[in-house]
Amino acid sequence: MNRFEGGGSREAKIRYLDGDYQILQPGSFVTCAMTGAAIPVDELRYWSVARQEAYVDCASSLEAEKRAGALPNQRRALS
Repeated sequence: MNRFEGGGSREAKIRYLDGDYQILQPGSFVTCAMTGAAIPVDELRYWSVARQEAYVDCASSLEAEKRAGALPNQRRALS
């Protein structure tokens, strides 16, 4: 979907899939679950299938994974 297909400045409703997403209700943006920032649909790159959430960037996605306990505990390297 591109910005000329309608949707105006409404928030899109999206079903997040593995490696892709399905637009359920057209819109021009989705909201980042971590920051609340608007993410233009054509710039959407990060999301969680399990939580059905979008993220503005990699750092927000990683923080969401940490908060959800989805990452295994990492051991600190000894200096």
